Amino acid sequence: MADIHYLTEEGLKKLQEEVNHLKNVERPGISKQIAEAREKGDLSENAEYDAAKDAQGMLELKISKLEETLSNARVLDESKIDFSKVSILSTVTIQNLDNKKKMDYTLVAENEADIKAGKISVTSPIGKGLLGKKKNETAEIEVPNGKLKLKVLAISR
Repeated sequence: MADIHYLTEEGLKKLQEEVNHLKNVERPGISKQIAEAREKGDLSENAEYDAAKDAQGMLELKISKLEETLSNARVLDESKIDFSKVSILSTVTIQNLDNKKKMDYTLVAENEADIKAGKISVTSPIGKGLLGKKKNETAEIEVPNGKLKLKVLAISR
């Protein structure tokens, strides 16, 4: 049984665009490299040919994995998500109780996580620890360098 991948509309579109780019731009480029290397003669001692074939194999593997993710993708319906507690697609304002630093994060599916954009995965230690918490609740989360105490200050869409 394949894993179901939950995505936002935006995440699904990005994934589809990436697969199209790989198939329509990258794949023909590698095919061209293989053809050019093949024209140079003896394939048994042709490093360019070997490198292009390796790149082709890696590309096909990547396409295959992305297509599998797409085939098992489910788009999240925001209208059915309870935003009274922290859940996927919630934007949460939290405060680290040790250093009093405030942070805003949006909880997203694993393949949409982007810490620079303030998007953390629901499967990350912090994401897991915050799930289900309500406003003013504190989460104690085990992270690689100890325990974090995070207070939920606000939850929004």
